[in-house]
Amino acid sequence: MPSSASARAGQGPEQLYVAPWGKDTWPGTVERPFATPARAQKAVRARTARMASDIVVSFRSGTYRLEAPLALTETAGDSGRNGHRVIYQAYGYGTSRQEKVTVSGGRQVTGWRPDERLKGFWRADVGGLDIRQLYVDDRRASRLVRGNSGLADKLKVTKTGYTTTSPIPRTWRNPADIEFVYRYGYVEGRCGVAGISGDAQRTTITMDQPCWDMLRNLYGPETPGEWFAVENSPSFSSEPGSWYLDRSSPKRHVLLYRPRAGEDMRRVQVIAPVLQTLVSGTGRAGRPLHDVAFKGLTFAHATWLAPSEPAGFAAAWSMYMRPAKNGDMTPLTVPGNVAFRTAERISVEGNRFVHLGAQALEFSENSSYNVVDGNVITGTSDGGILMGVVPPDMKGVNRGNRISNNWIHGTGMDYRASSAIWDTATQQTTIAHNQVNDVPYIGILSGPSEDLRGIMHGNRVLNNRVFRTNRLLADGGGIYLRGEQGTSFADGAVVSGNAVTESKFNPEWNVGIYTDDSSRWMTVDRNVVYDYVASIGGCSEEWGDRPVRNVRFRGNFWDDAVPGWLERKEYPGAWPPADEQNPEEGCGEPRELQFAGNTKLSPANPGQACADHPGCAAIVRKAGLLPSYRHLLEAP
Repeated sequence: MPSSASARAGQGPEQLYVAPWGKDTWPGTVERPFATPARAQKAVRARTARMASDIVVSFRSGTYRLEAPLALTETAGDSGRNGHRVIYQAYGYGTSRQEKVTVSGGRQVTGWRPDERLKGFWRADVGGLDIRQLYVDDRRASRLVRGNSGLADKLKVTKTGYTTTSPIPRTWRNPADIEFVYRYGYVEGRCGVAGISGDAQRTTITMDQPCWDMLRNLYGPETPGEWFAVENSPSFSSEPGSWYLDRSSPKRHVLLYRPRAGEDMRRVQVIAPVLQTLVSGTGRAGRPLHDVAFKGLTFAHATWLAPSEPAGFAAAWSMYMRPAKNGDMTPLTVPGNVAFRTAERISVEGNRFVHLGAQALEFSENSSYNVVDGNVITGTSDGGILMGVVPPDMKGVNRGNRISNNWIHGTGMDYRASSAIWDTATQQTTIAHNQVNDVPYIGILSGPSEDLRGIMHGNRVLNNRVFRTNRLLADGGGIYLRGEQGTSFADGAVVSGNAVTESKFNPEWNVGIYTDDSSRWMTVDRNVVYDYVASIGGCSEEWGDRPVRNVRFRGNFWDDAVPGWLERKEYPGAWPPADEQNPEEGCGEPRELQFAGNTKLSPANPGQACADHPGCAAIVRKAGLLPSYRHLLEAP
């Protein structure tokens, strides 16, 4: 290994080392490494001003449990300097000797003993711990859940919650811990219970405020009568692998867990996520954090506690509402557990993101020229990658970013209305050669939540493999586009070379390549789309000057599926008509669509028809991870 002196002379990067067996009083050499990421960061800051080469911080094998987020800022000296980078990586990154390194925001729970009240449960005293997820021997445990069977039709919605003649809710223990979970079409929200009271004739369920008001405003005043499930009471039936946190005694919380077959609570490893952020990188206007890389690390065991607040989780997509000063609602966005805001030339390569309670990774607030490449993201509570102008922001410049060769699957474990990749409003973004599969809602979403005209241009969604999306929620798609994406086809969005298949989980409405709302200036070129309820289409919103227009479809292969409830147009796709009784809620005719050279696959067996056509088969073969990245699909 080169010495620091030789590194400064230009003979190689300057090396620092961290190991679980190290000491923070040591100098950070390979023989005498630091013990913590925080100490390594301090050493980096002492060196960046005089950088003459890259600084590489190598982590030896093991788990690093953070006491606080690793917070990188431009002002503190965390950026690379003089054309060089600061690199945090697993020891041996990119070689056969790469070591397994986990950066964890969790706390190990010990001291388990059988519970005297709940048969089959074990208990551990956890002080003031507050959590929303739990992991036992590297598997996500589930909260106690009660379905709505036998009760939903007996609930009457009121301004404060519910009334019912059923006595069942009065049997629920610790009602202040209970959450109602609501699922309607393309949204899913949560609202807590403030209290339950009543007598032999009537039960009153009072819901948390302001959550209840926001929920009814967002979903409709009577919609919460169709609730989906309730969670988190020791009164609910339990399955092996389920847990409950009893918070009835302040600062003396008790964690209860029912073991799975073969789990010995004296030997299992139980991890409770504590931190809400693992790594943050922050700059300021004109001075972004820059030239930092993270390679070969596993980021795990972070939570997100906002849904536990009295305002709950009145949500749509990855946004949730909070009261505004004028009495309206303000949309906020589920954050990344690893988040960079006002950052440039940040590389996130070859990492794993697992067991996370929010979105995995965020780039926002004027972040440009960043690379997210070759990562595996799974087991997140919300989405995978969030990038761009993030609500409540309405403007920003996020230019020249690249999201490529990532495998994102099994996301949206708690907050279903999420996207595996969400590019909210950027310029010259490339989303290429990713594989997205088995997610509850949208695969790749390109477009802002509101019409932010004049921001997006030059974006590319290329050669991605997307399948089995919309496993739980409807009205989404494999690749979902919305908003004004340019000023002409020359600087508009290009969606090309993608294979989008296998999603008929919600028979009413989902779309393979979904050009929705005010989609404009998009080229959908040489894609393969089949086995969705609709191959292409969307709701052209006539009201508010928001029609779908200026979209061209060229050289695609599709089965041109259209749901049975929707009349076909004389041109391809599924385009819902206007609602004559509610013109401000319905759809309408898309405008200035172009179709050229598209091939219809046999609806009876479109997969086989594609395989038999050389051009179609070639698109599928080339979509998804590039060959040198396909070993990631073998990751556990």
